[in-house]
Amino acid sequence: MTVRPASSPPVLRIGCGAGFSGDRWDAAVPVVETLAAAGGPAVLMYETLAERTLALAQLQRRQQPDAGWEPTLERFLEPVLARCVAAGVPIVGNFGAANPRGAAGRLHALAAQLGLGPLRIAVVEGDDLLTALPAASLRELLPAGLAGQPLVSANAYLGAQEIAGALRAGAQIVVTGRVADPALALGAILAHFDWPADAWDLLAAGTMAGHLLECGAQVTGGYFADPGVKDVPRLAEAGFPIVEMHADGRFVITKAADTGGCVDRRTVTEQLLYEVHDPAAYLTPDVTADISQAELAEDGPDRIEVRGVRGHPRPATLKATVCYEGGWLAEGEISYAGPNAAARAQLAGEVVRDRLVHVGLGHVPLRRDLIGVVSVFADDAGRWLEQHPAAPDAPDVRLRVAGATTTRAEAEAVAREVLALYTCGPAAGGGVRTTVTPRLASDSCYVPRDWLQPRWRFVP
Repeated sequence: MTVRPASSPPVLRIGCGAGFSGDRWDAAVPVVETLAAAGGPAVLMYETLAERTLALAQLQRRQQPDAGWEPTLERFLEPVLARCVAAGVPIVGNFGAANPRGAAGRLHALAAQLGLGPLRIAVVEGDDLLTALPAASLRELLPAGLAGQPLVSANAYLGAQEIAGALRAGAQIVVTGRVADPALALGAILAHFDWPADAWDLLAAGTMAGHLLECGAQVTGGYFADPGVKDVPRLAEAGFPIVEMHADGRFVITKAADTGGCVDRRTVTEQLLYEVHDPAAYLTPDVTADISQAELAEDGPDRIEVRGVRGHPRPATLKATVCYEGGWLAEGEISYAGPNAAARAQLAGEVVRDRLVHVGLGHVPLRRDLIGVVSVFADDAGRWLEQHPAAPDAPDVRLRVAGATTTRAEAEAVAREVLALYTCGPAAGGGVRTTVTPRLASDSCYVPRDWLQPRWRFVP
C-alpha cells in the first residue's frame, strides 16, 4: 500500500470480512465488491481470534507442529483473495493464531491454487510469551494463583505499528497472532496516513474505528436485532461494516452495498460501548482512547459519522492473557415433556446431586439448569433452584447438569449419573446426551513493553 503525503491523503476505506472464528465465510464478498467499486485505497480486515480460540490453537500446534492457525482460513479467503489482489486491496488478519508462519504458508499455497502467482505475505510475531520470555521472567508476571499451573498459552496484545510497517513495505497480506482487535484497522490507517506515534487524538480515532469494525455484523444490526423492539431489515443478509477514515480523525461507519441490516446511531452506540470498561479511558496497546465526548451524526442512509474521539498516552504495559489446563468438564442433558415437566426435571437434577454425594463425589461443583425455565440467570451453586422449589411449569424442559472435576475419571462418573436417569427416574425422561471435555481456564497479567520485541517479516 502506497503511503501518501500527510497533507492531502484520500479517504481510506477499511472493510471487515469476519468478526470471529465462527463467522460466515461469504460475508466478505459484498464488502470487497463495495471496496473495489468505490475505488481508491482500501484494506480488508479479518478478526478471528478470541482468547479461547488462541489457546485451542496452541493445543493443536502441540499435536501437530505445522498447525495452530485459523482452521477455516481457506474458506474465509478463497472467495475474495483473487478480487483483492486484482483491486490492490491488502488483507490484514489475526488468523495466524498460534502459528502465523504456518498460516502464511497455507496462503501461499492457496494463491498458487488460484493462479495468482507469488504474493507478498508478511507475518507479525513477538506476542507469544512462552517463547519470548525466560521462564523465570514469565513466572514473575503471573498472578499468584497460577504458580505451578501447566500453561497452555501466554500471549501479549500487540499494537498496530508492526502491521503498519508491513503494509508500508508493500505487503499484500499481513498475518498476525495476538494483537489488540482494533490494531488490525489502526495498522492500515497508520500506514496510509503516516500519523506520528504520539498523535494521541488521531490514534484514538483510528482505534475506535477498528473497535466498531472488529465484531463484524454486530454494528450493522446483527447483535442489535430484537423483533418488535429493535427491528432490523433483512437480517439474514446483514452486510458487514466498512469504515471511511479521514486524515483529521473523522470517520464514517457504513456497510457493504445492497445488503441487509442497518447502521444507525443506535447500532453504532451499542458497539462503541461494547467491552469498554471506561469510556473515558479505554486502554489499548497504542493509545488510551476517550469516547466520553464523541459525537455521532447521520451522514445519509446507513451512514454514521463519528467525531470527537480523544486520546491520551498509551499504557506503560501490555496486557497478556494466560490460559492453563483447568481440569475436566462433564455435561449431561435429558428432556422431560408434558404435565409437571419442570418439576420432574428439577427432581432429576436433585437426584444427580445426591447420587454424587453417595459415590464420594460430593465435592464436585455442580451446575443444574432447566433449559426453558431457568438457565441463563441461574448460578453455578444452584441456589436459585434451591430457593424456588416450585419452578414454573413448561410444556417441555431440558435438564442440563455440568460438573467441574480435576480428573477425567471423575467427569465420566458425573456423566454416567445423568445417563442412569433413563431408568432410575424420575418418570418419562429421554434424549440423554453426555460429553466429557478438558477445560481451559484463563487469567490476565501485564508485561513491561521493553520486555518484548515485536517484529514483522516477509514469509516467502
